[in-house]
Amino acid sequence: MTVRDIPGTVASSTQMKLLSHCSTGYPRTATEVEWWRKTERRRLIDARLALPADTRLRVARRVTEQLDGLLASFPDAVLALYWPFRGEIDLRDWMTGLPKRGVRIALPVVVGPGEPLVFREWGLATPMVRGPWNIPVPAEDRPLVPEIVVAPLIGVDRRGYRLGYGRGHYDRTLGALPHRALSIGIGHPVAEIPTVFPQSHERPLDWVILGKSSWERPRECDPAGYGLS
Repeated sequence: MTVRDIPGTVASSTQMKLLSHCSTGYPRTATEVEWWRKTERRRLIDARLALPADTRLRVARRVTEQLDGLLASFPDAVLALYWPFRGEIDLRDWMTGLPKRGVRIALPVVVGPGEPLVFREWGLATPMVRGPWNIPVPAEDRPLVPEIVVAPLIGVDRRGYRLGYGRGHYDRTLGALPHRALSIGIGHPVAEIPTVFPQSHERPLDWVILGKSSWERPRECDPAGYGLS
């Protein structure tokens, strides 16, 4: 069985060319793909945790500058952000300035395994409690539906497919929202890899920002457009 035959795997022609060379070490079976993603996830997390503090800060500043440029086109959109975990890009300093600009912010909350995320409104005075994995979440259940979702990533390829923690929360969330949200993945430059071997349920991001580089997924892949006015 090759990757093309694995149920739930989306393999591009470029990926298949890579797979044709045994010396590349790319996985060929479903078991190998699962193992590869787990190993790559661990490698990429270790790589970003090893970055010096000043490098992380510099990348975060570049990312927020690019986010400001993108968000300028949607000044009234509800924005979903996140609380950083295990070396993710730390947006908190930037985030605290957004309410002063009139931006409404939603933070994700995990409600259960295999379930889409829910979002609660966050502000400067919002009390926080510890959620799953000890990540702070808003204590008050004030639901807010985002129109733009900024998602942290561990790895990403040029087609916009994201390698996360393997729980599928963001993929399910983007599919469950009542409207088509603009999705933006952010990470460190070390996150870019040739492919993540995406599964059929995984959704490519609309934009990717990695500090030094950023790219947009071709719009012809999404004729429906965003649910933004």
